[in-house]
Amino acid sequence: MNSTKSAAPSSVSSFASGPWWKDLTPYHWFVFAMASLAWLFDCLDQQLFILARGAAMKFLLPPTMDAKLYGTYATSIFVAGWATGGLIFGAVGDRIGRARTLTLTVLLYSVCTGLSAFSTGWIDFAFYRFITGLGVGGVFGLAVALVADSVPDRSRPGALGTLQALSAVGNVTAGLISLGLGKVEGNWFKAGESWKYMFLIGAVPAFLCVFLQMRLKEPEKWVKAREAGRLTGAQFGSYSSLFGEARWRKPALLGMLLCVAGVVGLWGIGFFSPELVSDVVDRSIREAGGDPKSIAAQKTIWMGWNMIVQNIGAFLGMIAFTKAAQRFGRRPAFAVAFVCAFVATFGFFTFFNSKADIWMSFIMGFCQLALFAGFAIYLPELFPTRLRSTGVSFCYNVGRFIAASGPLMMGSLQANLSKGAATPAAKLMAFRHACCYMSFIFLCGLIALAFLSETKGKPLPED
Repeated sequence: MNSTKSAAPSSVSSFASGPWWKDLTPYHWFVFAMASLAWLFDCLDQQLFILARGAAMKFLLPPTMDAKLYGTYATSIFVAGWATGGLIFGAVGDRIGRARTLTLTVLLYSVCTGLSAFSTGWIDFAFYRFITGLGVGGVFGLAVALVADSVPDRSRPGALGTLQALSAVGNVTAGLISLGLGKVEGNWFKAGESWKYMFLIGAVPAFLCVFLQMRLKEPEKWVKAREAGRLTGAQFGSYSSLFGEARWRKPALLGMLLCVAGVVGLWGIGFFSPELVSDVVDRSIREAGGDPKSIAAQKTIWMGWNMIVQNIGAFLGMIAFTKAAQRFGRRPAFAVAFVCAFVATFGFFTFFNSKADIWMSFIMGFCQLALFAGFAIYLPELFPTRLRSTGVSFCYNVGRFIAASGPLMMGSLQANLSKGAATPAAKLMAFRHACCYMSFIFLCGLIALAFLSETKGKPLPED
């Protein structure tokens, strides 16, 4: 059932041979759908955390404690769990199989997302966030390796880029959930408690997805490689093999640095856009003499709109990157995307001043998330079958240990810049400046890119 058609030569241009999905069998589509849903619901739960973070901190912390600062701590803990899970489950996926490990990680993050709604204090909330991060961290490398090893070579870049682009659907769904809860907040449940329902809603579809994924079979390519490896003694999912052989060590380290620039930029800066939108909406309502009782609901609604607009941009950005990478090559596409991400992020946190500026979220989402389609396409092309999930997960997730410092750095920078700030306006300006300074991280990706090789038109590497 999981057999594949013979793949067209890798050097054949997808533009000359028709759309990437032309050669897919029904089982290829099933694999693609299950991997995409795992990552889509993963991203849904990530975004629900981002949307719920501010309200959760205000609910769980006493008024004397800085909700924004502890929000950065919770984010760093979540990202650290993400990195740890990526390290563990990436290697496990190469050893025992991508499909069964993927199902395990989805079950883990769905259950702990739901448990987050029952938090009674910051400590247990942070604990649930870390465990959720373990599951979340494993999904990307496993889903990417599963698709890369299952579909024909010609279809691989388009399938992987589309898999990543579909993550924006999960993000937009999170925004729609925020909008819906904002409309009933204060009526169906107490104002300020929408965050609990976000986590409960987010847990349900991911949990249901587990039952479908149990039908997945391991890729034939991996099964054959595993059988051959038992005869030759080749190490699967081995970090000593990944770093002990220069051929794989170089792309692992450089690929990690490439991902650090994008991940820190997104999680350390870009995904703090709801905080800016929330403060701007709060100020606008108060200046207009609006009803203070409606502020919580209005902030929930506008943060939802921001998430939707940002991720519509993200979807189109990832599709655009996929096409550019296929036409011009992976390295040129990355170079343009890193520069655009820097400019868009700096501009957003400098000039966003009213609800009418929500279009800026579209531009920032387009530029920042375009990079992540590149990670999905490029990283599997750097490692052999026996190390593919391990290598992809290392690059994408180990960088998150460094990325976990991004929110902390931004929070500390904001705290230093806001010293002596006596008004909300002054504190908001300090927040803007901190985000602008941090946006230079995107340019660091150009350094790693200079030492990486082009993989366009080349077959997946093997030993």
